[in-house]
Amino acid sequence: MARELFIIPLLFLFLFAGLCRGSKIGVCYGRNADDLPTPDKVAQLVKLQQIKYVRIYDSNIQVIKAFANTGVELMVGVPNSDLLAFSQYQSNVDTWLKNSILPYYPATMITYITVGAEITESTVNVSSLVVPAMTNVHTALKKAGLHKRIKVSSTHSLGVLSRSFPPSAGAFNSSYAFFLKPMLEFLVENQSPFMVDLYPYYAYRDSPSNVSLNYALFSSSSSDVIDPNTGLVYTNMFDAQLDAIFFALMALNFRTLKVMVTESGWPNKGSAKETAATPDNAQTYNTNLIRHVINDTGTPAKPGEEIDVYIFSLFNENRKPGLESERNWGLFYPDQTSIYSLDLTGRGNVDVITGANVTSSNGTWCVASSNASELDLQNALDWACGPGNVDCSAIQPSQPCYQPDTLLSHASYAFNSYYQQNGATDVACSFGGTGVKTAKDPSYDKCVYATSGYVYINPY
Repeated sequence: MARELFIIPLLFLFLFAGLCRGSKIGVCYGRNADDLPTPDKVAQLVKLQQIKYVRIYDSNIQVIKAFANTGVELMVGVPNSDLLAFSQYQSNVDTWLKNSILPYYPATMITYITVGAEITESTVNVSSLVVPAMTNVHTALKKAGLHKRIKVSSTHSLGVLSRSFPPSAGAFNSSYAFFLKPMLEFLVENQSPFMVDLYPYYAYRDSPSNVSLNYALFSSSSSDVIDPNTGLVYTNMFDAQLDAIFFALMALNFRTLKVMVTESGWPNKGSAKETAATPDNAQTYNTNLIRHVINDTGTPAKPGEEIDVYIFSLFNENRKPGLESERNWGLFYPDQTSIYSLDLTGRGNVDVITGANVTSSNGTWCVASSNASELDLQNALDWACGPGNVDCSAIQPSQPCYQPDTLLSHASYAFNSYYQQNGATDVACSFGGTGVKTAKDPSYDKCVYATSGYVYINPY
């Protein structure tokens, strides 16, 4: 008699590994969209996926409240638009902390406050405001006795450098020295990290003749790049970009400052000219990046360095301006179904009970189409759980596949069960055009989508 195989959710694997080692993986939760789930549902999804570190870009009270008692560590942000008020008067910051942070801490585990985001990219010059604003936030935290528990920093784009290649020649743009030097001194004094957003995708997109796609994606088949000054060998663009930051800091004698990558990722969709923005490439990049981080690989210049990285982003954001890719960096659709699966261990799915590898590369699954209407999906779901003789107990409340509580998710589970029970044929995945076949395992957490090659028997 076969026993049930409980499959570890992929996001859990990389986060669990991050807990066992020094480096951490988080996820950015951007909200520039009009179709996202409520913060409460997002917090449920984050908890379901065992994500332990989340970055938000403001201090929205509903979002902060939603993460109370979840065990998730939250990085909150002060937008660039607030820097003037935060830099002018300490009382403004004291009031903000009193109203937006203190009532919800420590139930919500706020660990970082980012003051300003990529200020050198801002259309409005706010560079001179950021350090005074950071200082005022730190002062407010100190008054509350939280300055050692909540760290203050600011995020930067790679554009803060005037030169990034070769990595050993990394140097900060001298025109930013007036705010960078006091900022770096602030970070060292208060043991806060230097935060940077790194995107090998843009390096490839903007210069495909000089940067190979394989190099940008961490592919093992990419050609090595050797730094002529140091002889260090680079196998991927991420390490080269990060070492450029390390060398720029060392050039200013800030050798011990910890660097945190507060955004990195790959778009899953783009315009016709953005040919590299695909789900497959996004899956490849994020899988390789996460493996790189949780193994504490470090970089050629800093081998074994613990580097915390936040994946951008949790959802696609349909209101972001710019090219098509700007709206499509998500790991999940707004209905909370995954855009692509992530093999975050590189070893296939892992059986929780035995730790043995489970190879499902030859399997296929049937899921509900995201293009189907709710009425058609509901009718198909009702048929599958009724005349179709599918056991739909797993999608009932408190059962393994109930969350996310969406029609698309529940229909996907039922469709797949029917499909596997009836020979995994094309006809068995029709459901009036609402079903689609996939070669990627949609299983998550303890919700196991059966394949025709396995029999699952509940041991409880």
